[in-house]
Amino acid sequence: MTEASKSIFAFSSATLHEAFARRGAMPSAIKPVAHGMRIRGRAFTVASPPQDNLMLHKAIYAAEPGDVLVVGVSGFHEAGYWGEVMSVAAVARRLAGLVIDGCIRDSNEIAALGFPVFARGTCISGTAKHGGGALQVPIVVGDVVVSPGDLIAGDDDGIVVVPPGEAGALAVAAAERMEHEAEIMRRLRSGQTTLALFNLS
Repeated sequence: MTEASKSIFAFSSATLHEAFARRGAMPSAIKPVAHGMRIRGRAFTVASPPQDNLMLHKAIYAAEPGDVLVVGVSGFHEAGYWGEVMSVAAVARRLAGLVIDGCIRDSNEIAALGFPVFARGTCISGTAKHGGGALQVPIVVGDVVVSPGDLIAGDDDGIVVVPPGEAGALAVAAAERMEHEAEIMRRLRSGQTTLALFNLS
């Protein structure tokens, strides 16, 4: 990963999204399994058939250390595609986390393990392992297309997806936004109002 790509990981997801012209936000329904989880890394994409997680098992061993598994499940959310066992395997492989447009289970155990998992929710229903699907193909999560190698930055506020070729310019824009917000907060503390500062009156 280039230094330009790494540079965006210093910023929150909200700052990146705003600095990125409000692009790249995954659906707000996809949330961290535990408060305080942060996810940073390259996308290793997984297109999974509904109610089947064989391709996720394969992805754990096909991905490189530092990768984030980003998984689409064909819109079927009533299954727990990921759990504690797979999280332990992912930690052993030094993966950076999981983002899944579906549900997981063993949420308490995953939280205790500290492996970053972002999902639509939890579901105790199991999955088959018949196969199908694909690795490292573009997938769609909400209205965001995620391509292999895209940069993933997530925290309690949400997840943003950034093509690596745009990382350098985004890091500059995010830093400028942080400086601007710091100046706004300084003025607020000195007694000015948001109405005046944002021309809202």
